[in-house]
Amino acid sequence: MRMNILVTYYSETGNTKKVAEAIFEALEGEKHILSMHEVESLDGYDLTFIGFPLMQFGPARKVRIFLKSKTINRKVALFVTHASWESPGQTEILAGWLERCKEAAAEAQIAGFFHCRGELSENAALRFLQSDIEEVRHFGSLQPATSGHPDESELAGARTFAKNILKPVS
Repeated sequence: MRMNILVTYYSETGNTKKVAEAIFEALEGEKHILSMHEVESLDGYDLTFIGFPLMQFGPARKVRIFLKSKTINRKVALFVTHASWESPGQTEILAGWLERCKEAAAEAQIAGFFHCRGELSENAALRFLQSDIEEVRHFGSLQPATSGHPDESELAGARTFAKNILKPVS
């Protein structure tokens, strides 16, 4: 059965757009790729891949509105970029933030979920470094470690994610 698939994304710095393009590239059949602000409706699509960055500990307000208004009873696969790092304690914190992303699409039929690192912009890092909150300043100081993300292995992971979503259930 041929599916009509949409890949849509919200990206401020280009990280999520790169992942969206990798997913789109991996898909076969009738497919479209649009930035989130170009999507009026998900009507006519059998499956929609929806990507966005983790911002302020969850999805941005624009993304939450999109997910709550357009994904009710729709089959979706979510993909998220973030500038988080792996360290003791941080993995659990990230898991909570990612759960908020899934919760924003609670009315949808979530077919899958993927996340990978993205590069923290210099502008965001500078804002974080000026924060009164020590943890936020620390996060800003880690900007150089995010350079080059998403990298090729993360983009390959996104392609594999897309292909796995389309595999028939046996």
